[in-house]
Amino acid sequence: MKLIRTPLSGVLIVEPAVFADERGWFMESFSQPRWEASLRKLGEPVPPPFVQDNHSCSRAGVLRGLHYQLPPHAQGKLVRVVQGAAYDVALDIRRGSPHFGRWFGIELTAANRRQLWIPPGFAHAFIALEDDTHFLYRTTDVYAKDSERSIRWDDPALAIRWPLPAGVTAPLVAAKDAAAPALAEAELP
Repeated sequence: MKLIRTPLSGVLIVEPAVFADERGWFMESFSQPRWEASLRKLGEPVPPPFVQDNHSCSRAGVLRGLHYQLPPHAQGKLVRVVQGAAYDVALDIRRGSPHFGRWFGIELTAANRRQLWIPPGFAHAFIALEDDTHFLYRTTDVYAKDSERSIRWDDPALAIRWPLPAGVTAPLVAAKDAAAPALAEAELP
């Protein structure tokens, strides 16, 4: 497992070791001891253990987010795509952070096998770039409806550059995400 820093403090790209031969390939998608050792080696804090796994399937052009949970149920997320492709975004919502309001985006695909670690204090979203995109989320806290919040995916102040798949003219967004407030009006941790 290789961890790569991003421009946002705490957000990390995770590249697993993949062993391939004529039969196919094998990778360890997660190991708690390796995860903790890799974080410590970079001087990053070790989050609480993961307690919930989620799996979504989306057609091309579906945009989910920008989602986060308030304390006491703030979530860190380790995310990956196991089928298809998605453009994944982490948005810094930590008041007082030098990166507050900045975002980082990366393409996660079944082919590149990359994962993204998004610690608590960040909102998260993705847009599916292919039909039948399967997205896995491993979280450090359980889903808590009362703590759930969203920030508008197209907030002009954020200027997130969402790539659109071929043939898609606008993202397909859930009603609750379309009605989410801009970052300036959002209830933040």
